[in-house]
Amino acid sequence: MRTLIVALGVMGLWAGEREDVAGVVQKTFDAMAGHDAAGIQACFVAGARLTAIRETGEVTHQTVEQFAERMGQMKAAVRERMWDVEVKVKGKLASLWAPYDFERDGKRTHCGMDQANLVKTEGGWKIVSLTFTMETKGCGAGRVK
Repeated sequence: MRTLIVALGVMGLWAGEREDVAGVVQKTFDAMAGHDAAGIQACFVAGARLTAIRETGEVTHQTVEQFAERMGQMKAAVRERMWDVEVKVKGKLASLWAPYDFERDGKRTHCGMDQANLVKTEGGWKIVSLTFTMETKGCGAGRVK
């Protein structure tokens, strides 16, 4: 019985860690929607990389600093949503996978898969890299309303 209680306690800890990891990615989306460059950067380690994989196969990279500056200056309303989130945690390393959609001024422009790698720092979980596909076909109505 004692082993079961300890196991359930560890499972609860893991669930909390997974929620914390997903929360950092959601906080990034919220900062994007608010055009909050400092808020975006606060979710990442300095120098973190974002990588976009387009339908054509083109791969582009930018630093979080470049991305945050661009999002901070953007005038359009933006919203990114994720669902069916999968998170794996091993010590100070975490990985998140989730389908997403992206809207600009209320119109879906693309969808795809987000994949984020995070590290647990003294200040909490921070994104080290964010890689995503950018697809314009097959987005449908999205899974989140």
